[in-house]
Amino acid sequence: MPLPQEFHDIAARVNNWGRWGADDEIGTLNLITDEVVRAAAATVRSGRRVPLALPLRQDGVQTGMIPGRVNPLHTMTAINQEIFGPGTVATSDDAVTMGLQAATHWDGLTHVSHSGRLYNNRPADAVTAHAGATVLGIEKATPIASRGVLLDVARAHGTDLLPGGHAVTPEDLDAAEELAGTTVRAGDIALVRTGQLRHYLAGDRQAYAFPSPGLSLRTPEWFHARDVAAVANDTLTFEIFPPEIEDLWMPVHALDLVEMGMLQGQNWNLEELATACAEEGRYDFFLSAVAEPFVGGSGTPVAPVAVL
Repeated sequence: MPLPQEFHDIAARVNNWGRWGADDEIGTLNLITDEVVRAAAATVRSGRRVPLALPLRQDGVQTGMIPGRVNPLHTMTAINQEIFGPGTVATSDDAVTMGLQAATHWDGLTHVSHSGRLYNNRPADAVTAHAGATVLGIEKATPIASRGVLLDVARAHGTDLLPGGHAVTPEDLDAAEELAGTTVRAGDIALVRTGQLRHYLAGDRQAYAFPSPGLSLRTPEWFHARDVAAVANDTLTFEIFPPEIEDLWMPVHALDLVEMGMLQGQNWNLEELATACAEEGRYDFFLSAVAEPFVGGSGTPVAPVAVL
């Protein structure tokens, strides 16, 4: 279906085109300033490090629902090979074929387009078959390190796992922010926990993929109002799936990536982090989530680490 007027009205309210200049290619990552990073570093107290990435494995989260997004296929290209002659040091090497967004990843600003445009009014045909993203490529993303805030929506609802049809609303984010005991501020990276990844961790890839809770059409305005630098969550599709408005597919992607220029992450493992935050009684931390700089990429794997 064509994008409805409701979508266009929200798009006008969250649009960041030109905010950081006509040539800008990093969007809301501009909000991660040196001052923001210094303040983020001050959140480190215990030094507890929590990994947030899923293992890269052939039986990963992808089920074939998303065409071409294959789980990592790992191949050994050399095994204990004495390449400099008999008796010399032997080496082993390997290679991987995978979708850049197969597991824990960032969606880049060229991952989606709408109405023929990308972020900052760039043409959608700037993404080409041979060069990939000729503008706004994921390699342009500055080193992503800032204060992270866990918005544990599931815990705010008194549950470990939101139901598959739950659209996370601004009111849900308010409740999770209150639970966190901190205010999400400019330059923060918001991590939204639904508990959905528990299905995958329990071995049920199909239940993880569909149906899935996720962010609603109303949430981009919440993040825009707070000048959030990036958002990630623990689902395959990021936004609620199937969509909350029948036949309106991926509107939150379009608002976040195209209108705001805000990276979004998916398949982040927030379970250990949720436990750590509850145990320590705080939900903010230093977050390192540097994008792998694949030139021309529309997304990239990431191995985020939260440091409390």
